[in-house]
Amino acid sequence: MHHANHFYGHAHVLARYAGLGDGHPPRIDGYVQHGWNIGDGLAPGHPYADRAPSLLWSEQTRRRAWSVGRRNVTVIGAPFAYLLAMRAAEPAPEREGTIWYPFHGWEGQHVKGDHRELIARIRDTEPGPVTVCLYWHEHRMRRVRRLYENAGFRVVCHGYRGHWWKDTDPSFLDRQLDELRRHRRVASNRLTSAIFYGVAAGCEPAVYGDPMTLADEDPTFGGTARIRRQWPELHGERVHLATAVEITRAELGTDHRYPPAALRELLGWATPDEETT
Repeated sequence: MHHANHFYGHAHVLARYAGLGDGHPPRIDGYVQHGWNIGDGLAPGHPYADRAPSLLWSEQTRRRAWSVGRRNVTVIGAPFAYLLAMRAAEPAPEREGTIWYPFHGWEGQHVKGDHRELIARIRDTEPGPVTVCLYWHEHRMRRVRRLYENAGFRVVCHGYRGHWWKDTDPSFLDRQLDELRRHRRVASNRLTSAIFYGVAAGCEPAVYGDPMTLADEDPTFGGTARIRRQWPELHGERVHLATAVEITRAELGTDHRYPPAALRELLGWATPDEETT
């Protein structure tokens, strides 16, 4: 299995949905898109075998992948959409305040920006208590973490993403969903997966503040400027919720979610008597 299929416990979520339980998921026949992006769904810089299936979140991403020459592509929806389906019957907790996701870096690229300026903007904008969720990379930076703690915000981290099949956290998305359902609003300084997850989980979205810069950011698909041009209705301190819900449903591919038996077959997990074609 490609190591990126384990990021954020995606393979584990899909295995649970497919009825395979909580154990180690079998090998997936293909590459699962591991985050929302504006390109072909695959992360730049990762090695991929030619002609292996790409399992993408949305029809829009499939069309972009096709336009750059990828042919073996299938839309399955985001793993988070499968998690929502599994946990749809849970009672809704009382919501309060905002969960805020500062744009983050990772091992290979660091973020450059003024966290103090962002903190001031958050204080001026958010009407209730604020939870700041730092990505594991920034959460391990004591200097950055303490800035948000000293500002009086509750600071959390959903966990480690995992890397090269090590330290995979199967409960990452479950913890994220738990946090999102506690909050009335979800916000960030960039339009990212977390915003779409928040909307899907029932939060009111906002995207505002300095988007910061990522070291050696790949401009191939247009970057932040294109995101703001293409999705202007999702930017601002107040966003029209019905519009955000409609866009989120498309970007997460909710309507492309497979039934369990069909998902098992697609991912190479079906036994011969389960095959549907």
